[in-house]
Amino acid sequence: MVASLLKLRFLVLRNSLKRSPWQLVAVIIGALYGLGVLFVAVSGLVALRFAPVELASTVVVLAGSAVVLGWIVIPLVATGIEQTLDPARLVQFPLSMKTMLAGLTLTGVLGVPGIITSIAALATIATWSRSPLAAVAALVAAVVGVLTCVVGSRMVAALSVSLSSQRRFRELSGILIFIPLILLGPIIFGVARGVSQSADALPGLAEGFSWSPLGAAWAVPADIAAGDRAAAALKLLIALATLALLFAVWRRSLAIALVTPRASARSSVSRGKIGLFGVLPATPAGAIAARSLTYWRRDPRYARQLIVVPAIPVLLYFYSHTSGSLALLNLTGPIIAFLLTLAIYTDISYDGTAFATHLADGVRGRDDRLGRAAALGSFGLPLVVVLTIASVAVTQSWANLPALLGLAIGSMLSGLGLTSVSSARVIVAVPASGDNPFKAAPGAGLTTALSSFATWGILLVLVLPEIVLAVLSIVFVLPLLGWLALVVGVLLGSVLAVVGIRVGGALLDRTGPDLLTRLKALRGA
Repeated sequence: MVASLLKLRFLVLRNSLKRSPWQLVAVIIGALYGLGVLFVAVSGLVALRFAPVELASTVVVLAGSAVVLGWIVIPLVATGIEQTLDPARLVQFPLSMKTMLAGLTLTGVLGVPGIITSIAALATIATWSRSPLAAVAALVAAVVGVLTCVVGSRMVAALSVSLSSQRRFRELSGILIFIPLILLGPIIFGVARGVSQSADALPGLAEGFSWSPLGAAWAVPADIAAGDRAAAALKLLIALATLALLFAVWRRSLAIALVTPRASARSSVSRGKIGLFGVLPATPAGAIAARSLTYWRRDPRYARQLIVVPAIPVLLYFYSHTSGSLALLNLTGPIIAFLLTLAIYTDISYDGTAFATHLADGVRGRDDRLGRAAALGSFGLPLVVVLTIASVAVTQSWANLPALLGLAIGSMLSGLGLTSVSSARVIVAVPASGDNPFKAAPGAGLTTALSSFATWGILLVLVLPEIVLAVLSIVFVLPLLGWLALVVGVLLGSVLAVVGIRVGGALLDRTGPDLLTRLKALRGA
């Protein structure tokens, strides 16, 4: 039965790649990138064979700890956890929990990240081949380490599914993930500063990680090579206990997720209370704006994209200390405006096949574009203006306020025009409504990254006039150019927003059925 699951995994992968050529390209590019990283990692591990034991131990333990942490954390905040075999779809088949756990573990190991991690882990055998017993321990440690990565990642995915079955968590999950991400910048800053100031602290740091669940497995062959077998035995017990605990939590969370139905998104309201639909104009564009604002408020897939709001000022504040000036903080408004508008560059993807209601009701593309842009602009534009003024107040650089406002407003308005066009063409695989918000299809993460980077580049070109005027105004202290940047930002941004909505609307009128076909293909992948 496990072999059948593995076969099904690769059949699903093959079919999904056949439906989407760009997804195939993304998988190939991701594999090539992974091979490049793998070559560097394996070469370094082989070279450590001839390094002192303390140096090899420090490098392997720190790198191994980072890999385990990356498997658990990075998918949640970046591309999502790839689940070709979604447990929720397997529940209807007569599979025992033991079979499902084994199949899901093997599919994780045999994915591109799993294969790359496994090869790199096995390369530590070459590092510790200086001792036959250490080489054998390295093999055991590699197996335990890779399983810890995969099982840890699956456990987090199952936990998110269990929690997301509760309506309140789905509404707040986007806010909950803000906290670790906001702290990520200061953590990285502090670690990088500490490492740069004292490289001598790395062996002590590695020693600490070697007794933790993250690095215990990788330290076992190092201790054997150093002749400390008692420490190696204790760390092996820590590694095995960690794996057992992760497996037990995963099994329990998966069992709950498979039997707990998803809570309905409906909520009871008083008669006549229709929320934002009763506040905004009773027009097609007004109705779409009301629905979009509801998504921004309650859909965790949208809420995740609001992370730039609290994260950017915190990151800029800490990074400013590297230069001894708070000047970077002035970029808070423009950067948030730039990133926030691009959050809807593929907005129809989040509608899924529900987009069919637009086609069936004959909604004009222009109304669709206007409603979505107005929803984001209604809170995004005031937000970036307030943040720009606040950052200038903190840095006491009031002379730069017109230039920064022009750049922020221009980025926001131009971005709304650009995304009104891009979301009428670009469709990517995203989690379905009510689905695990951290789920990602094979290759979808890189596909999304490539298309978003392309959109970023176009937006940079569109706001180039504001950028040039703002930079010249600030660098050469020319207030007139700052006011000119504000005028250009408002006028040019408004023109681009109107043009984008009209062009995107006309494009949507022509390509609506094709978009629905592509959405159905992605949903069935």
